Amino acid sequence: MSLLLGDNIQRIAIIGAGPAGIATAKYLVAENIFDVIDIYEQRASVGGAWNYSPDTSSSRINIPQTDPIQPLEEPISGVRSEEKDRPAFVSPMYDRLETNIPNFLMRHSDKPFPADSQLFPQRDIVTQYLDEYADDVRHLIKFRSQVLDVQRKTRGTGSTAWLIRSQNLVTKEETNARYDAVAVASGHYTVPHVPDIAGVREWSETYPGTVSHSKNYRRPEEYRGKKVIIVGNSASGLDIGAQIGTMCRHPLLISQRSQSELLPGTASYKEDVSEIIEFLPPKSHSRAVRFKDGRVEKDIDAVLFCTGYLYSYPFLPALQPELITDGFRVQHLYQHIFYIEDSSLSFLALPMKIIPFPLSEAQAAVVARVWSGRLKLPSKAAMYGWEQETIITQGPGKSFHTLLFPKDLNYQNYLYDWTALTSLDVGKMPSRWSGKEAWAREKFATMKKAFAEKGEERHGITTMEQLGFNYDGRIILPGRDEGSPH
Repeated sequence: MSLLLGDNIQRIAIIGAGPAGIATAKYLVAENIFDVIDIYEQRASVGGAWNYSPDTSSSRINIPQTDPIQPLEEPISGVRSEEKDRPAFVSPMYDRLETNIPNFLMRHSDKPFPADSQLFPQRDIVTQYLDEYADDVRHLIKFRSQVLDVQRKTRGTGSTAWLIRSQNLVTKEETNARYDAVAVASGHYTVPHVPDIAGVREWSETYPGTVSHSKNYRRPEEYRGKKVIIVGNSASGLDIGAQIGTMCRHPLLISQRSQSELLPGTASYKEDVSEIIEFLPPKSHSRAVRFKDGRVEKDIDAVLFCTGYLYSYPFLPALQPELITDGFRVQHLYQHIFYIEDSSLSFLALPMKIIPFPLSEAQAAVVARVWSGRLKLPSKAAMYGWEQETIITQGPGKSFHTLLFPKDLNYQNYLYDWTALTSLDVGKMPSRWSGKEAWAREKFATMKKAFAEKGEERHGITTMEQLGFNYDGRIILPGRDEGSPH
């Protein structure tokens, strides 16, 4: 038996006005059938995690931090009086961040990046881009409104009502509202993950400030002349490492458990080392750590964990069955989107190692059509069957939501094809990747490496062709014959 939801859904809440939340609003509006679409955003502007917060001095991260069950995020304290009406939150953005995705892949389907923006845009360009992207749904956003609690209630008819309690962060006034469906687009860059390595707690307490997480990183000058270890080799770890490597004492030590898929390459300023297995006791060692291969390094000035984040939804504490256990994945979801026990609750942009803007659009297109009644979901048993099959093929932990290429491309196109089962006379259509997009998706890590190697010249590079990458799959590099394969 398949599930049809459209008859019961007229009032919808979206939590978060970041890229996924704005995309969801656009696709819901395009269905032209819903009575109410409200977007709750705790900040005073759109963009979610792309909102830069220069001051992280009031941010406190537990060392270690392995528990995803954390209280609601609080605004940064100590903001200037004239900014009291603009509550700010610590974001993972840092001063010199540039995307690791080329702009023509990163873009939303209905809005390109400016023609003069560099191929891998700087964070402020992305923030401006998202602000413009939100223009046609800005009137739906309840800015400065933090969702405190979401409760599921069953009506006498058997349908679901979602009760949302929110607070205006400026006036402190609380509001209650009832909805038929809720789309959670609050992101997953709030609760940092700092692994519980032997001795790390005592080490951090003995040497305050020496152990931190990339969420609190802002600029490399803070590490000038210091002996530094970076833990992790994801996109943020590699980029932050390249920045700190210009300032710290050499070699910068990069501790990793596995080879990065982002082609980090070699550099004179750094040394790859194995994973840290112990922070050695301060009473017997001088700021020392032991690596898995037995090597010991002492007199460490800073350890920066670039080890990602935990999924966390503090505004859904009473939901059963529960969404979160260890924080490495969200449970009881179908296609990484729909809460199987009640598909009037959905989640956007959970997958990792993906191109998030177009993927969130494809998910939003499916959600909009399911909630309008134009698409049906399979039976609850079939949806749980999909989850169990995915656990078998992907794994039960963080790998569950990890869609490395070409899995992300296949998922993107699967969602498009699912959406295309409905009439195209109504609603918006997301992107379907083929040709240039698929080829560039496979190449973009190499493309990013070539871009970074241009140094300051990279700021003038706006297309992949300027780097020698051409859609025919061949590349022209100095010193090679024209058309030699890459």
